[in-house]
Amino acid sequence: MNAARSPRRRFALRPLSRTGAIVLGVLAAVIVVVAILFEWNWLRRPIEWVVERQTGRSFHIAGDLDVDLGRVTTARADALTFGNATWSKVPTMAAADRAELSVEVFPLVFKRETRIPRIHLTKPQLRLETGPDGTGNWVFGDTSGESRTTFRDLWIDDGRLLFLDPKTKTDVDIALDSVKASTPDEASAVNVEGKGRWAGNRFTLAGQVASPLALRDTDKPYRIDLRATAGPTRAHARGTLLDPFRLRDFDLKLMLAGQNLEDLFPLIGVATPPTPPYKLDGRFTRDGNTWHYDDFAGVVGDSDLGGSAAVTVGRERPLLKANLVSKRLDFDDLAGFVGAPPQTGGDEASNAEQRAEAAALAADARLLPDTPYDLTKLRAMDADVRWKAHRINAPSLPIDDMDAHLLLDAGLLRLEPLNFGVAQGDIRSQIRMDARSDTIRTDAKIAIRRLDLGELFPQAELTKSAIGRIGGDMAIAGTGNSIAGILGTADGDIAVGMGRGQISNLLMELAGLDIAEALKFLITKDKTVPVRCAFGDFAVKDGVMQTRTLAFDTADTIIVGKGQISLKEETLDLEMRPRPKDRSILALRSPLVVGGTFKDPSFRPDFKRLGLRGAVAVALGTVTPPAALLATIEVGPGEDSACGGQYAK
Repeated sequence: MNAARSPRRRFALRPLSRTGAIVLGVLAAVIVVVAILFEWNWLRRPIEWVVERQTGRSFHIAGDLDVDLGRVTTARADALTFGNATWSKVPTMAAADRAELSVEVFPLVFKRETRIPRIHLTKPQLRLETGPDGTGNWVFGDTSGESRTTFRDLWIDDGRLLFLDPKTKTDVDIALDSVKASTPDEASAVNVEGKGRWAGNRFTLAGQVASPLALRDTDKPYRIDLRATAGPTRAHARGTLLDPFRLRDFDLKLMLAGQNLEDLFPLIGVATPPTPPYKLDGRFTRDGNTWHYDDFAGVVGDSDLGGSAAVTVGRERPLLKANLVSKRLDFDDLAGFVGAPPQTGGDEASNAEQRAEAAALAADARLLPDTPYDLTKLRAMDADVRWKAHRINAPSLPIDDMDAHLLLDAGLLRLEPLNFGVAQGDIRSQIRMDARSDTIRTDAKIAIRRLDLGELFPQAELTKSAIGRIGGDMAIAGTGNSIAGILGTADGDIAVGMGRGQISNLLMELAGLDIAEALKFLITKDKTVPVRCAFGDFAVKDGVMQTRTLAFDTADTIIVGKGQISLKEETLDLEMRPRPKDRSILALRSPLVVGGTFKDPSFRPDFKRLGLRGAVAVALGTVTPPAALLATIEVGPGEDSACGGQYAK
């Protein structure tokens, strides 16, 4: 038996009462009227109040406010200004003709997350500056807690950025314009172009940087690719920075180029001697107070230069530590260390200032550089620099390699050592320059060991067949602020000598003025003659080298000399008396005078004595030819000198 079906329930809309219909109609009409008549500008003041409350800075919207509602709601505002820190002299930190901001509504409503996919700024101006205590005006509001706001992209049209740091004498004025990102997921990069002063020195800047939105997170790398020019100095930095405005940390490839490394001193505080034009490229990083320039390579003048360098700041004086290597060093590129310009002829690398200095030096009667050392630079920093050159290019000098260790501490400079490989031997030096007083006090100890005579004068034909090893010691001290000044006041001892060897007979006969023998060698073929020893021993007093002993002894001739060399006046005054040991007609037994200046030396016979002997010869010739010949016969009165001591070993 079937159960009885229960009746189906029916739902039906009840007709509105007259009162309900009126209320609904009025509400709909109000919504329509509000939608038609609502003015978004009514919200300007509430928005300004919220921003001011959150940041502690004034905020004004002087133009219109408009909103397009949707899943992504876009708000536009004109003529905006944002207040500056109270300590600033300028009341406005930021301003824009128009700002357009898009917000995703659903994450904001349901997750309480603020997602801003795009900000578009028209003619924005941003002023970033540091205050008296070093704090930036970009630090404001409550920065504690985790931010729930994310930004995806910022687009800038015709923007301007000012950065000022009075303590470091730095100000930057940059124009900004966004460029389209290479991929949809990337924020728009920004082209920059501007100028300013860095540490008081003017510069220009151009390149591209990542979106300014990335500056908010100081713990994430900020990518840059910038080129800067400061006078003749150029730099190209590419890589990443952390906290760019404080340069807290970075990893960059940095190219430096210019006309003179000396120009870097006012820019970065690192003092170097004058150099020819240079170009270097390496990895630039920072570790706390130490700035590293690692694995760099390039050229300075006509020399290659590579290695690593580090500058530590935050101490009484910056400290430069460097390990430098040159595979091929052009010797004249070192001229700046002694206050002289490099060679400037032909293809030699040099700048305009150095070419003018070289021209003036060429016209000067003096040879020793008199350019004073800069005491300010010698006292401005400390240094520990090692520099090795595996091969040295010096066509007129037989220099093979170099090993130098420079130490600088509070104006006291030491080269320990300064060694050169020369003619298969060594010149080893220890030099101390004390620039802690107004006049530099210099002490130099130089040891010359086993220099090969045949290689010592590579461009001289007469010495190519020579054999012998040269050695000696120099110990001098002087006061002065230039090389000329130091040598011109020097006191000390200089001794150089050679033991057994051989030398061109033609050279010896010319030195002995043995005309007959010299003509014979010129017509036929030169021979070599054994050398027993040669030595020169000088006492140096007040810049004047006075001979103690000066002799050159061979199997054919002994030459004994005396006189002085003035380092102060750059003059030579030596008398060399050759005494041939063989018999030869036409031998003129006259002293040779080495005179003139360092730049223009002379080597001549004593003409007064030669004239007297010539007159005797003419007088005898009127009597009998054999007698006239007898007047010029050299009977070889010279005897072997007592070659002993360390130079005859």
